[in-house]
Amino acid sequence: MRVVVQRSQHAQVTIDGQVKGTIDHGLVLLVGFQDSDGQAELDYVIHKILNLRIFSDDAGKMNLNVQQVNGAILSISQFTLYADTRHGNRPSFTDAGKPDLASQLYDTFNQQLMSNGVTVATGEFGADMQVELVNDGPVTICYDTDQR
Repeated sequence: MRVVVQRSQHAQVTIDGQVKGTIDHGLVLLVGFQDSDGQAELDYVIHKILNLRIFSDDAGKMNLNVQQVNGAILSISQFTLYADTRHGNRPSFTDAGKPDLASQLYDTFNQQLMSNGVTVATGEFGADMQVELVNDGPVTICYDTDQR
């Protein structure tokens, strides 16, 4: 499982000209899965994201997590996080999870984030989406469960 986390002042996802999800202050997550991913990977990444202290406290230090600042999450599925670019100029996506499993994992991932009291907006699995965000900082953190 791979997740790119971006601290955001505002973000939204649009599908076919219609805004599907929007957040103000919070995190934008680009999320990709492999066929070998399961509950252990979900639990690990969810714990890391919810406890990630990248929001400023009163002293200006990155010391608060998304829940402590009443932030929201915009979660976007993105199989291209598993692009293999080692050979040639056209990426291969054979390492990305099969759509049926990846879609289930994505839904479970978002439901588990919500069950922890965080507002979660989403895109649509497999859709052509346009994602707009104001990356605050910029702050971007990457998680890969194969490297834990």
